[in-house]
Amino acid sequence: MASAPVPVPRPSPTADATEQSAADVLKDDFGWSLSVILRAYMRGVEEAVNDIPGGPRGYQVIASASQNLAANQGVMASQLGIDRTVFTYLIDDLEAAGLVSRQPDPADRRSRKVVATEAGRALWQARRTALAHAEAHILSILGSEEPTFKDLLKRVAVYADRVDPLQDACQAVESLAKEEARHLGIKRRTPRRD
Repeated sequence: MASAPVPVPRPSPTADATEQSAADVLKDDFGWSLSVILRAYMRGVEEAVNDIPGGPRGYQVIASASQNLAANQGVMASQLGIDRTVFTYLIDDLEAAGLVSRQPDPADRRSRKVVATEAGRALWQARRTALAHAEAHILSILGSEEPTFKDLLKRVAVYADRVDPLQDACQAVESLAKEEARHLGIKRRTPRRD
């Protein structure tokens, strides 16, 4: 004898309408899902990086410099998707804070390499741990599927970057925010000029 089907739980009539609509949107809208995850991640890491010059961008520069991932300043800006002009000011701020230094490239004297100072490497190590905790909190719902999810996400990100290389990370985030606002029907206010 077959067992009776297990009823699917439905939201109670008193459940918050926002929660119900979010669940409806989530099941079909990939972009919404990505923006919610990004927003939660950014909120989770904000405390870990908000005192670093440049916030998340500054942290990425320090992480790259600590791991010696870029041949020079231009390559690093490109890898991180930061406009070169903005990048120069960011490096100035990080250098003034004693977290990185610019060093001439022995192979090309016109080129500068961004190198993490001892203080920068120590900060990177400490903040890596805090960021890992924020990431683990967001992904905790996945349990044993977390490594698979992260691997698949990296594969998609590498593919997407190959097809459409990132030029400016801020523009990418701003585009996501605009798309989410458009999707939700929110009109952007233009500041009044008196």
